Amino acid sequence: MIAAGLGASIHAFLTITLRVNQIISGLALTIFAGAAGLSSYLAGIWNLGKTPVVHQFLRLDLFGLADAPVVGPILFHQTLLTYFSWVLVIAASFYLFKTRMGLHLRAVGESPQTADSVGIPVVRYRYAHVIVGGSFAGIAGACFSLMIVPTWVDGMTAGQGWIALALVIFGFWRPDLMLVGAYLFGALSSLSLTLQARGFHISTAFLAALPYVMTIVVLVFASNASSRRHLGAPAALGKPYEREER
Repeated sequence: MIAAGLGASIHAFLTITLRVNQIISGLALTIFAGAAGLSSYLAGIWNLGKTPVVHQFLRLDLFGLADAPVVGPILFHQTLLTYFSWVLVIAASFYLFKTRMGLHLRAVGESPQTADSVGIPVVRYRYAHVIVGGSFAGIAGACFSLMIVPTWVDGMTAGQGWIALALVIFGFWRPDLMLVGAYLFGALSSLSLTLQARGFHISTAFLAALPYVMTIVVLVFASNASSRRHLGAPAALGKPYEREER
């Protein structure tokens, strides 16, 4: 989480202060941290060449309902990190739509010039929320090593962070709808294992690719400016702000 926050700080400096294109900055940081081998290098120093082993989060059996049909495994047999993520969704929704700071944040996203003219510190808001958002992305990355497998391997996320980007668009920039979308994408990801176990003869490669195919479709649809507006995207999305433009 701390490392992700530091990475987000670099991204914030590049895109907010230096006004670098956000997509270019994001891709550059992704390549630098992943493909360029920074994560592997740091892991090698920390673990002296050994495969790092971590303590896996245990799943809880809330109220003894873990074995209940259908909803039991989904609602009552999860880890603390999963329940914490649900709380974050509720907190983020409340913050965005029920608080003064959330109103200011949405104003910064819609029209930074107007927000600045009424005294809202646009640059400060952008910095703070980029760093906080990056830290939350770090929590998502930690789920792989703390919940799925008790180890860390370079590239273990297999590009699934891009699915998170599609989820924001799929959820119309609303945290509650993003949660629904996350379960939909998660269900698609687990289809290959589930159908195999039940004897269905469907290409596992095809099923494993479905979440990524959906991601590409969503991103292509959202690449058009008018489509983004229909999806509820902030008007100033991806646009650097220069105070002199007021």
